[in-house]
Amino acid sequence: MASEHDEGGSGPVAAPRDGAAAAAGTPDPKRATPDPKTVAAIAAAEAAGPQHGESVRVDSWIWAVRLIKTRSLGATACRGGHVRVNGERVKPAYSLRVGDEVRLRQEGRERVVVVKRLIRKRVGAPVAVQCYVDNSPPPPPREAVAPAGIRDRGAGRPTKRDRREMDRLRGLEGLSSSRRDAGTRP
Repeated sequence: MASEHDEGGSGPVAAPRDGAAAAAGTPDPKRATPDPKTVAAIAAAEAAGPQHGESVRVDSWIWAVRLIKTRSLGATACRGGHVRVNGERVKPAYSLRVGDEVRLRQEGRERVVVVKRLIRKRVGAPVAVQCYVDNSPPPPPREAVAPAGIRDRGAGRPTKRDRREMDRLRGLEGLSSSRRDAGTRP
């Protein structure tokens, strides 16, 4: 029969951990005690959230969990077709439910989140991340993104030579030669 001394502990028996966490020697993050301020903020967000049977607008929710800066930007993104819930484009007043998958396309990146908790009021970042599961692909590395053509203020429109240099920087030099060929064909 194993005792607490056989496991190497001198105090009470530790809570069981899952296999992956035990193999790595790290504590299970689900069992870690959260910050008391975070717990209080979660309680306040739940109290201000919808009651049983009520719903939350998608534009309000994506703003409340800090996926977008303002609620009006959220509504604009919905109207522009940049927000999809369960694969379908939605209007700003669409009612979200727990378990819905929200896809938000912004600034050249797509965010994919699954709703865990419905909230109406904007909350701090530590509370906001507990309201969804982030399944987003990692952002592209900075060097993979082509730099924008930065010009000096007052330099005017780019010349043909400037355009060719920008195309060369972006790796589009083959495209510019096909433009020339298209203009000289009969």
